[in-house]
Amino acid sequence: MYKQIETERLLIRPIKMDDKTFILNLLNTEGWLQFIGDRNIKNTLDAEIYIQNILNNKQVFYNVFLLKETTQPLGIVTWLHRDNHIFPDIGFAMLPEFTKKGYAFEATFKYMEDIRSQVKFDKILAITQPNNVQSINLIKKLGFKYERQSIKNSQILDIYAITCNTKKYKTRKYLTI
Repeated sequence: MYKQIETERLLIRPIKMDDKTFILNLLNTEGWLQFIGDRNIKNTLDAEIYIQNILNNKQVFYNVFLLKETTQPLGIVTWLHRDNHIFPDIGFAMLPEFTKKGYAFEATFKYMEDIRSQVKFDKILAITQPNNVQSINLIKKLGFKYERQSIKNSQILDIYAITCNTKKYKTRKYLTI
């Protein structure tokens, strides 16, 4: 879902064509290439095509989060309805120079909170590689619990889930660290 959301430090908004340089940089970071995979985005034209494909797909939503003070794009929060899963999954990625400051948690938590207040799902999934320790830590901090492993294209993935009707989630403060 595309959302316009604010937190104390961040603006969260739908991806747009003006994000092509940011997307080019993000998709070529070491973390993206290692844990998400090479999307073969090598220049801004490739990034524009990538963004257009996202905007054309009604099952995929990328939202960019930016610093309020400077409007510097830091990362993305994604909302995906995959054909091979019953429930949607949430994802996140950040430029490495902005990690370990709580931004990804703040953006992802607020985005999930907003979605959960408007749309009813039994569960939301988070999917990552078993060796992606940073993502696993954030997924757990968001309240997700390990559910199972899955194999996709010979790659082992860990699937985490959060039940959407828990009161614990609704009372947690997103800036709690």
